[in-house]
Amino acid sequence: MVLKKRYSSYHWRLFVPIVVMMWSIIVLLMWFQYHREMEYRETSIKKQLAFFNSRILYAHANNIDLKEFMESLNHFFSDSRFEDVRVSVYLKDDFEKGAPPRFYMGKPIGLDFITAQSREDEDDGHIHTDTRFDNQSMFFYKACRSNDGEIYVFTAMPLTVSLSDALNTADVSFWIVLSLLLIGSTVITYWTTTTLTRNITMLKKFALDANNPNVRFDESKFPHNELGDISREIVRLYRERSDALERSKREHNIAIHAIEEKSRIKRQLTNNINHEIKTPVGVIKGYLDTVLSSDDMDEKTRDYFLKRAQQNVDRLCSLLNDVSTITRLEEGSSNIPLQAVDLHSIVFSIDNDFETSGMNGNMTFKYDIPLDCEVLGNTNLLTSTITNLIKNAVIHSRGTVMELRLVAESEKYYTFSFSDNGSGVEDSHLPHLFDRFYRVDSGRSRKSGGTGLGLPIVKSIIETMGGSISVHNRSVGGLEFMFTLKKAI
Repeated sequence: MVLKKRYSSYHWRLFVPIVVMMWSIIVLLMWFQYHREMEYRETSIKKQLAFFNSRILYAHANNIDLKEFMESLNHFFSDSRFEDVRVSVYLKDDFEKGAPPRFYMGKPIGLDFITAQSREDEDDGHIHTDTRFDNQSMFFYKACRSNDGEIYVFTAMPLTVSLSDALNTADVSFWIVLSLLLIGSTVITYWTTTTLTRNITMLKKFALDANNPNVRFDESKFPHNELGDISREIVRLYRERSDALERSKREHNIAIHAIEEKSRIKRQLTNNINHEIKTPVGVIKGYLDTVLSSDDMDEKTRDYFLKRAQQNVDRLCSLLNDVSTITRLEEGSSNIPLQAVDLHSIVFSIDNDFETSGMNGNMTFKYDIPLDCEVLGNTNLLTSTITNLIKNAVIHSRGTVMELRLVAESEKYYTFSFSDNGSGVEDSHLPHLFDRFYRVDSGRSRKSGGTGLGLPIVKSIIETMGGSISVHNRSVGGLEFMFTLKKAI
């Protein structure tokens, strides 16, 4: 899966609007603060002009010589921001006659600039701006009258370059603070948006690498917050789903393999059965055809042919019984009842039956099973197991002694050994001894009457009862079968 990038990253789409909003707020706040600063400076000048007027009116009220007082003010404010301030003091009579001011500081203000509006506003203390005076723009202008009406005071402040710069130019510190705020807000916003979008970035990387089995994603890198917990949960759910799909795929392959293997085994079993049945059927048909077609056959030869036919019928019956047994074990193993069984009693009965019938041949059967040895199993199946092991030793071992004994036990299992002192088999044959219809010596086995299903039946019975079986050559000669059975607890 490939994700095509057709858009800007989520981080930048979040960062740009936030930083623009932060810059807008900072600029607006700084603009507001700048204008407040300008207003404060203007207010300071206005207060100073009002201070000039109030001090002159105070001097007049207290009979202080205004001329000397004006000279002291002029001297006091020399070399300061207010050295260009212009103050004109008119006596009532002079003002009404249009005569020049009696007292003044700086250049006197002409009466032609004291408008009717100024006279109307002189009592309320308004400040007037943009008044033309000597081809200059007056920045501030204030008119006041004493309480007794004897004098008029007019104060003006010309708009000089230095004063204009002081009023309209921000300090260097203002621009430094503005720059630091903008840079700081940008850095903080970038760090914050990077942290917030880290989960998105990592989830995107996980999505891109999810289907690559060679890449192992480390979900511990997610931040330890709500988004990180959600991201880790998404990764966990994805991995559980992937593991479940992989597990289901493996189980599906195993099931298919098991079905195919079962079909193969059934086909092989069918082919082997057909092959095994053809031999005795062919022999039986041959002997019977010979007997029926030879009317002049002597009695001794006829009896020999019929006995040989009977032997092959018996062999065919044994083969069909063994096929029925192994099929029943494979298809109905879960329906076979298991219970506590006294193994010593079963072995004792088998030993007596074999001695009485002479089925031991030239071999001696020995056993060493405790009297209280109870296993979880089925009496008929256990009898068939031990019988098949004994028959296999009698037919194939070429030995003189065979022995069944208990060799070990654990909390849940008994371990038994069935051995003989015969010639054993080559190691290459050992892995195939439990294969169906497998014969180490095919010719000798057929003559002895073996079906090739005895040991496969033994293995199926042992595994049906929850045990296991293996075989190996003994160091002193002969074969040894080691098998386990569950204890009857």
